[in-house]
Amino acid sequence: MDFDEDIDYIFADDLTIDDIIWMGEQFTVKELCDKVGISKILPLNKLPDFLEDKLKNRTIKILPPYRSDIKINLSILLNKTVSEVDSYISQELIEGIIEMRLIKSEEEIKYLDEIMDIAYVLHTTAMKMAKDGIYEREIAGAMVGIALANDGYVSFPIILSKHGEILHNESHENKLTNGDLLLVDAGFDSPLGYATDHTRTFPVSAKFSSKQLDIYKIVLEANNMIHSNSAPGIKYYDMHMLACKTIANGLKELGIMRGDMAEAVSLGAHALFMPHGLGHAMGLDVHDMENLGEDLVGYEKGQKRSSQFGTAYLRFARTLQPGHVITNEPGIYFIPALISQWKSENKFTEFINYAKLNDYLDFGGIRLEDDILITENKCRNMGKKRIPINPDELEATIGKL
Repeated sequence: MDFDEDIDYIFADDLTIDDIIWMGEQFTVKELCDKVGISKILPLNKLPDFLEDKLKNRTIKILPPYRSDIKINLSILLNKTVSEVDSYISQELIEGIIEMRLIKSEEEIKYLDEIMDIAYVLHTTAMKMAKDGIYEREIAGAMVGIALANDGYVSFPIILSKHGEILHNESHENKLTNGDLLLVDAGFDSPLGYATDHTRTFPVSAKFSSKQLDIYKIVLEANNMIHSNSAPGIKYYDMHMLACKTIANGLKELGIMRGDMAEAVSLGAHALFMPHGLGHAMGLDVHDMENLGEDLVGYEKGQKRSSQFGTAYLRFARTLQPGHVITNEPGIYFIPALISQWKSENKFTEFINYAKLNDYLDFGGIRLEDDILITENKCRNMGKKRIPINPDELEATIGKL
């Protein structure tokens, strides 16, 4: 893109007959360029001379290359070492793109709402398939199939496991049995590259135990609390803290936490149970633009990421604006290794009832995630209908294939 001359160029070659033998007939470069309004088309072998000429009296600005092969190609094109390529990375360009892409257009919002229908099918299929004796991989495989059947793919490796206490558990090796809680975190990656991202956690037996339901209701309350309070002008950092306080207060009612919950959250004691952030930007890619710098995407000028365990993992803390699309994903997890470590260190004993935690070491984890749009005066869940989340909705869906 030549900003000074207001011209966009494409350097590319049409496929050869050898390519066509293996791949079939494809669009020509010109046909593709016509679709996006680019008229300046040059052969790929002209790019080195073009750049050499421009480098004589122009500044070339690039985005951070996150694939090694691209970085190597850039080093060849610019006649620089691989390490020197970074000198062309433009902070101005990065920040401009972030500001543009964070606010979704009406067309983008309409499209995201449409692909949420596929996300609904993905997750309700998982619920309907869940039953005693089925393997996790069977459900995950069916979900991938649905994504492929809709001309897309899953937007990240599916997290589907009865060990929901492992935050990014991509193993699908377990056979499900009645009594298990199944955590399913999955999304659809559309033909245009836009993504969805939802998490539901539900009992394989279609019926929560009283212990499971107690924890589930706390997470659901936190999710709904964020939905009710997110609006333009509100910092998502404050929403993260609200979710943490809601979780801490709920755990206190169960006797798992104790003492002053405002102080406990301020000091980070709650992070034993929610050691991650509330959400992230979403759009073109499930963690939208984070290759441009997670802090630049999720934090505005003057905001500093916390170094406190748990809150340090908050990916999005900005002041909310109309057009922001973000995830709302509170959770409660009982991670045996983390509990053991904190207990051995006598950490936060004034806030955590470690004796009570002995009853939860095999509990697993619960996360409930929705994709939300910040509107002109509040927020809403994206899509025509919310993926089943209330206990009675789940019990009416699970195992009903």
